[in-house]
Amino acid sequence: MRHGKKFNHLGRTASHRKAMLSNMATSLITHKRINTTVAKAKELKKYVEPLVTRSKVDSTHNRRMVFSYLQDKYAVTELFSEVAVKVGDRPGGYTRIIKTGNRLGDNADMCMMELVDYNEIYGNEKKEAKKSTRRGKKTAAPASEATKVEAPEAVVEESTEASVDAPVENNENEAE
Repeated sequence: MRHGKKFNHLGRTASHRKAMLSNMATSLITHKRINTTVAKAKELKKYVEPLVTRSKVDSTHNRRMVFSYLQDKYAVTELFSEVAVKVGDRPGGYTRIIKTGNRLGDNADMCMMELVDYNEIYGNEKKEAKKSTRRGKKTAAPASEATKVEAPEAVVEESTEASVDAPVENNENEAE
């Protein structure tokens, strides 16, 4: 029975699962983005996030602990030098899982897992602080009124030209 066994075994033995997660974590750290199944990504998230948290404090002990999980000194160096610098102020949530649909062969639910601060597509835009306006201020109102006044004049001029041209064409067609 599996009472009290809460993590996903992913259909593998303990040694195979440990090696697979170590290799996937190394790939994620070196390439910053990997494609995998959703089930593996959820387990990898639990595996990688504590390692990234350890990398924030660069000490010999933390390097050795991370190396015991990753077994790749180049990945450990990159984690402590590049990744830790980018995520230094983030309190957690270093990875993102984006679902990409189902795999063609076996219809497995696929996703793209990436480190959050390394995405150029979204998440990097700065949110503007809302400008608080009070009812008593008149600075914003005249600017908006000026734009409102100019816009209808331009529309009126274009519409009169179009209406003048349109009847002339209709008269010629009726005469023929």
